[in-house]
Amino acid sequence: MRIALVHMRHAHSGGTERYLNLISAHLASAGHEVSVVCRTHEQPSHPEIKFEVLRPLSLTSAGRMVAFARAVEQHVADNCYDLVFGLGKTWTHDVIRMGGGCHGTYLETAHDATLTAAERLVKKGARKHRLALEIEARALAADPRRRSGGRPLVITNSNLVKRDVIQRYGIENTGVHVIYNGTDTERFHPRHRDGAGAHLRASLGWSGDEEVLLFLGTGYGRKGLDLVLGATARLAPLRPGLRLMVVGYDSSQGAFEAQAKKLGIADRCAFLGGRRDAEVCFGAADVYALPTRYDPFANSTLEAMAAGLPTITTPTNGGSELITQGQSGSVLSESPTGSTTASPAPPLPAPSPRATTRASWSRRPANCSSNKPHRRHRTHECRTSQRRRPAPSHRSIPRRRRHLPRHGPAPGQARTCARRPCPAAAR
Repeated sequence: MRIALVHMRHAHSGGTERYLNLISAHLASAGHEVSVVCRTHEQPSHPEIKFEVLRPLSLTSAGRMVAFARAVEQHVADNCYDLVFGLGKTWTHDVIRMGGGCHGTYLETAHDATLTAAERLVKKGARKHRLALEIEARALAADPRRRSGGRPLVITNSNLVKRDVIQRYGIENTGVHVIYNGTDTERFHPRHRDGAGAHLRASLGWSGDEEVLLFLGTGYGRKGLDLVLGATARLAPLRPGLRLMVVGYDSSQGAFEAQAKKLGIADRCAFLGGRRDAEVCFGAADVYALPTRYDPFANSTLEAMAAGLPTITTPTNGGSELITQGQSGSVLSESPTGSTTASPAPPLPAPSPRATTRASWSRRPANCSSNKPHRRHRTHECRTSQRRRPAPSHRSIPRRRRHLPRHGPAPGQARTCARRPCPAAAR
């Protein structure tokens, strides 16, 4: 098959980007003709992968997003692909993976925590977010020119997102499939506890008798670091050996360091910034905390459990669906709020053998929340009745040509290849 994988950015870092590399290499190894349609790219994950680079002129990030989506629409119309797999904010695809969840839910639950007071005042990024919502609505809307003759096949990485997609866009339950993320169980392993993890712990001046709470994530506001700092401050009088290790990138790190100082726990905290050795950080910790405000599926949830760490997270993290309460971790009973002072202190699980935590997680199927036997790539469908809402209108997306052809012929038009009339055949 000739397959197009569409995402604006191809790279070797980032959750969606890593997924793109893995699936493109797998498909190429299976003998398929794989093209990655993107705006920028790095080295391919397989020598047979081709890049189709689309760089329409645009001066703003919002403009680039829409211009790329338009360019993809035209590119697919001009080429004979058997399958188009969308991974980002475009609307021309047969299958779409909602790895980032629903943008509206992100805006409602997490976006405000990522902004400064000044950014909230000027409504930073408002135009881009409006366009992102409109693109998402168009990406999930019915289109008779698709191979399916209607809506695309939707893949989500958690039931959290599946329920959201069904509620927001009125898609049939059978049209949305859950395939959980996986992780590298050799890289993330309890053995790091006695090697590199112990060395990192010692370099921070922390002994093996102290309790080390790890927060790891990029985007401290969205991931809930303010809540972890508040909880640490409230637990400190009860647990004098408690320490907090903060790992990840955030341009506002200084503000969170100031919060730790204001709460009187600066001497208990180590801000290590961004690191590429997450497995070592897990090895240096005793408990992992991620009270994220919204994460369709935080990969670090799996990584921590694979490393043997009890994991504390929130029901707004799709990865929480794989936690066995009281064994591999704890899912807080309420979603996090925007207030640090009002949020409850997450309970720290009693120390448990890392092998037990890892085993309780690994017994669950990697791509299915059901414990029934299944094939590796079979999808799992959530069997719950959901209220439907009509999909929002996408009429306000600016378009150069109102009737620009999409991928595939109009109804009744003959095909000369597996997808649509091939321009080469016409010539």
